[in-house]
Amino acid sequence: MPIVFNRKIDDQTILAVWKIEETEEELLASLQLKQHELDVIASLSNGKRALHWLGTRVLLRTMLNTADYIDCRMDEHGKPYLVNSDTHISLSHSYDYAAVIVGKDRKVGVDIELIKHKIKSIKHKFLSDVELAQKQIGDNTDGLYVSWCAKEAIYKWHGKKGLEFKQHIHIKPFKLKKEGSLQALVDLPEGTQELTVSYFKTNDGYMLGYVVA
Repeated sequence: MPIVFNRKIDDQTILAVWKIEETEEELLASLQLKQHELDVIASLSNGKRALHWLGTRVLLRTMLNTADYIDCRMDEHGKPYLVNSDTHISLSHSYDYAAVIVGKDRKVGVDIELIKHKIKSIKHKFLSDVELAQKQIGDNTDGLYVSWCAKEAIYKWHGKKGLEFKQHIHIKPFKLKKEGSLQALVDLPEGTQELTVSYFKTNDGYMLGYVVA
């Protein structure tokens, strides 16, 4: 299970992507799990879902560089957090990859997706007409995935239910590159906030977006 991408975003924030090549048994052997976590794994009937759950936890353990038990749980909004720790985390997975971002002093969000053309059929569900009018988004599969990953990363960064992709997160015009960044306006209960989202496309057809703020 090699780390294929590892970036120190700043002194307090690290992002890593891991290719999941192990079996469920091999991943289990790398973790110290308690009964409530084993129950979660048992509930994931699809083998890939279990691999994703385990893969993100093994990567998190590697990034935190500890052999001790890591108590990673989900709050009432589904946001992962570390018990008895102020460190912020965000987890994502797609097909063969697990992605984790760890931030000590700022909230974080990450999303990784395998690029598929079928995203064009749902673009109106998560993008406004104003966003779709942008030439770098419109009918451009890569642009659509940058937008989706950006909104998903922002949603995870916010960490609370009720934030709607189309209604509350607005992608500003940006220049589409293989690796770049964009600005997004987010309508939060406390007011509108502008966030910078970084993104990159992998050589094997995945898109990843992340936010630190």
